[in-house]
Amino acid sequence: MAEPSALRTPSAGGIAHPAGANRDLTKAIIIAAHGRHYLALADGVRLQCVTRGKKSDIAVGDGVNLQMTSANQGVIESVDERASLLYRSDQYKSKLLAANVTQLFIVVATEPGFADDLISRALVAADAAGVRAHLVLNKIDVTASLARTRERLLPYAALGYPVHEVTARAAPEATCATLGPLLAGESTILIGQSGMGKSSLINLLVPDADIAVREISAALDTGKHTTTFTRLYAIDAQTSIIDSPGFQEFGLYHLSEGMLERAFPEFRPFLGKCKYYNCHHANEPECAIRGAVADGSIAPMRHALYLQLKHESEQTLY
Repeated sequence: MAEPSALRTPSAGGIAHPAGANRDLTKAIIIAAHGRHYLALADGVRLQCVTRGKKSDIAVGDGVNLQMTSANQGVIESVDERASLLYRSDQYKSKLLAANVTQLFIVVATEPGFADDLISRALVAADAAGVRAHLVLNKIDVTASLARTRERLLPYAALGYPVHEVTARAAPEATCATLGPLLAGESTILIGQSGMGKSSLINLLVPDADIAVREISAALDTGKHTTTFTRLYAIDAQTSIIDSPGFQEFGLYHLSEGMLERAFPEFRPFLGKCKYYNCHHANEPECAIRGAVADGSIAPMRHALYLQLKHESEQTLY
């Protein structure tokens, strides 16, 4: 792959910021965020930027318009309309993951074990945001756990989510051959629990990723806390890879009941066919969704997840 533009040496070249109150705004893309401090990329140049006041609803991947205050610093004046936004939330707050992504790669591994609940919630989040989701099974060279891991992923494959098998460390060239074409021309975010090998995949797919992390970390003054923020690597003008910190939970408190039921692809053929138009698919008689669970068209685990997510959305306080 070509040298990612996020790695280019910062300079003031190509950035127009004439003096005066009405000077032109500079268009950029947010490549990293830490608190209310952001790092943006404009024409291959990294720019430190902040928001006005206490506003902090900017996501990695956002297109922004900056009012330049110096050669490499600016203030975010506005955010371009988003094509998509992925975020997670709990009862009290939300956490933006990335904006304008076209696909989500959920990285799992043969070992250590992964949580089905996290996978299921991430898939719901992707469907709700209109983002294509893939599962990437890493470490397939660990054959002792491979058969069982494949079996655990079968229900997701049956729902139509592609599963790609790789081993970043044992077969790096084959891994690039598998994932490279899927990444080309897309904005892809990788998520996964700690230990799944996501960092190994990033280092394989992004040239000099470790150098980029150090430079971005220094620019944001985050010191050693390089794994606590999301960052974007611009591979070329059409391709970017977004790396996110490992996390164990994926709250979806922000999704309404209507959004949730449409985010389960296996529910869609049955929506609108319940006896009652305001059916909650819980205990109502002649519910088409519950009927589909009974006849095996919908997995009981998925219906239980829907009910749990619906319950959580009803507890939202923010």
